[in-house]
Amino acid sequence: WDGAALHAPSGSPARLRYFLNVDNRAAWEAEAENWVRWARTPGHDAYWYYRDAFFDLVVPGPRNVTLEVGCGEGRVTRDLTARGHRVVAVDGSPTLLHHALQADPSGDYLLADASALPFGDGSLDLAVAYNSLMDFDDMPGAVGEVARVLEPGSAFCICISHPILDAGGFEGDASDAPYLLRESYFGRRPFEETVVKRGVTMRFRGWSHSLENYFSALSGAGFVVDALREPIPAIRADDYERWHRYPMFLHLRARKS
Repeated sequence: WDGAALHAPSGSPARLRYFLNVDNRAAWEAEAENWVRWARTPGHDAYWYYRDAFFDLVVPGPRNVTLEVGCGEGRVTRDLTARGHRVVAVDGSPTLLHHALQADPSGDYLLADASALPFGDGSLDLAVAYNSLMDFDDMPGAVGEVARVLEPGSAFCICISHPILDAGGFEGDASDAPYLLRESYFGRRPFEETVVKRGVTMRFRGWSHSLENYFSALSGAGFVVDALREPIPAIRADDYERWHRYPMFLHLRARKS
């Protein structure tokens, strides 16, 4: 990687550099336009209720170059940039990167496979994966690649859906409804859910992993976890009142040994 910015005045995905080995993001490419509507409607998505806890309590201050793995339409990259980070962002969906470039024409965005990152060994000093590890077909491979491109001592900051989330659900719509586990929690298993909220429809697909699976991938790649948080929503709102009782996300920070 030579550090050159990807400028695409026309917004055409054809201007992107390609580093894909396999297309393991077909599901997200198919839902790209729906995701942009979902993610960019203020207050619509859980991101707006949890991001400050992640940026303020998990992510270190900017150093040289910050990598975002699975940047999607670019909101995390834009927030990192606003906080002083110099970011290079990677995703497997051309359509999502098209939208990311339109919103941030001076940003560095690469179309690449998370399990084959186009960077040299030890060439970066901070990495972020915000709600993307569960989307990768080869989660341990992606974690291993992040370890390869980070220099020793660097932080890998992660937000994932809490591992219990896909094993159950609430019994009813009331804010005090109990959360019941219905599926097997252990191992690796696919998930798929179509959500309709305030007229926006999004089909979510990916992989559920146990907490042990995530920790095994991190320790196997030479990371040591030095922070773990189960955040609650920053704002009290009817849609998120129940998530003051149960965790929706898990925030981790791991250091490359």
